[in-house]
Amino acid sequence: MSKAPRVHLGNITDTGHIHVGKGLNTGALGVVGSTVIGLASTAPLYSLAATLGWVILAVGPQAPVAFIAACIPMVFAAFAYQELNREMPDCGTTFVWGTKAFGPVIGWIGGWAVAVSAIMVLANVAEISGRYLWYLVGNDDFAENTAIVVATGVVFIALMTFISTIGVQIGERLQMVLMIIQYVALAAFGTLALIGAMNGTSESAVAFDWQWFNPAALDSWSGFIEAVLLCLFIYWGWDTCLALNEETKNPRTTPGRSALATIVVLIVTYLGVSVAVMMFAGFGDTGIGLTNEANLDDVFTVLRDALFGPWGWFLILAMLVSAASSTQTTILPTARGTLSMAVYRALPAKFASVHPRFKTPWFSTTVMGIAAIVYYVVMSMISESVLADSLTSMGLAVALYYAITSFACVWYFRGQLFDSARNFFLQGLLPLLGGLMLAYAFIQSAIDMISTDYSETVLLGVGGAFVIGIGAILFGFVLMGIWWLRPGSKPFFRGESLNRDTPVLVPDEG
Repeated sequence: MSKAPRVHLGNITDTGHIHVGKGLNTGALGVVGSTVIGLASTAPLYSLAATLGWVILAVGPQAPVAFIAACIPMVFAAFAYQELNREMPDCGTTFVWGTKAFGPVIGWIGGWAVAVSAIMVLANVAEISGRYLWYLVGNDDFAENTAIVVATGVVFIALMTFISTIGVQIGERLQMVLMIIQYVALAAFGTLALIGAMNGTSESAVAFDWQWFNPAALDSWSGFIEAVLLCLFIYWGWDTCLALNEETKNPRTTPGRSALATIVVLIVTYLGVSVAVMMFAGFGDTGIGLTNEANLDDVFTVLRDALFGPWGWFLILAMLVSAASSTQTTILPTARGTLSMAVYRALPAKFASVHPRFKTPWFSTTVMGIAAIVYYVVMSMISESVLADSLTSMGLAVALYYAITSFACVWYFRGQLFDSARNFFLQGLLPLLGGLMLAYAFIQSAIDMISTDYSETVLLGVGGAFVIGIGAILFGFVLMGIWWLRPGSKPFFRGESLNRDTPVLVPDEG
């Protein structure tokens, strides 16, 4: 198979000026910076704190099995991202690759899935940021006041939108500081839990058991699938590395390596900390036990005083930092995705606007921030339960665009899969398996969400998470149809502005 020509075109604007690539700040990120931003996007501290209890409730001591199982499709999908990025290092990622492999409709919906998942999760991390800021300053009344929390969350989104607008390098330096705080807290939490479990500090402590890693010890397939679906959420975000490829040194190789490094760091972190917590807290349904329903939403806060004592404020700070950093790093890739869509005529040209000084997609970034604020405020006004269901349903959009990317890799490279063992595994078999796993996760999640018992709310007679998740994806088709009716969309939908043979529209490698 002949590869698409690696021609570095200029972006011809309405005024006739020509910019290299899309006008972004090239070479701004290295491997470390790219990996830090990938880690920040996953919000590892908050994600593990909010998920661990529910995973253990679903599979008991076999929680490590679920963490490992959920990591597998993520790694396989990361190989797909890596291979496609080597060929086409475009910040549009799933949108560009899906279009080149399957045509404009699949590509557009892939791009929409990236955007809608980001908007949904931004509402949640803004909620966490707003609540934990007031916990940190010791004002629990404000932390429990919905109006004050929402207003504070809106300020966080606006602030991170501004930071994202004034430069990716500023964001990188900020994320480095925030990531250090998160990992110091995670390391301290895991170490103190392990020490407490071994020296008898905790009355509910249990001894380490290798059976925790034994898949044969699982006693419920449905519980295992539920746990894996929960774990997929805590890995989501590593693909931010790829969306910043045009602003990364060596854009064809660095982002893919950073994505894989992010996943490796995450699995080691999640396994190490979760095992230590399991040993310290045990599996009881009372007190600090991990199956106590009162502890499920935030395991770390429950154990904070027992492990940190008077230093408990530091864990609150780290939780705030985790959510706040994720807010900024979630805005970054989505804004670049819509920038790319506009460049190839899949969105109005205004979304392709790049700030002349900061070299960031200022208009796309601003729209993303505004959309997240509106979504957060509206969902919060309806009810906290609807907001919770929107976060649950976000997994559908994530599984969808990861699956599209995985299948796009296989189909795009289909003519060269048998040229070498490397091609067969990294461009074919592993992405295919990843795509199938993620497609199954999407279908199984949707089926589970139909049940009214799955969600906090009931909408249209079924689970609210199903209505919000599937409804959000279907709304993308509506928006695509509206854009299709506009004259400016014709080059894209006719396959003229972006197709398999379209040269890669990226800056020259430095």
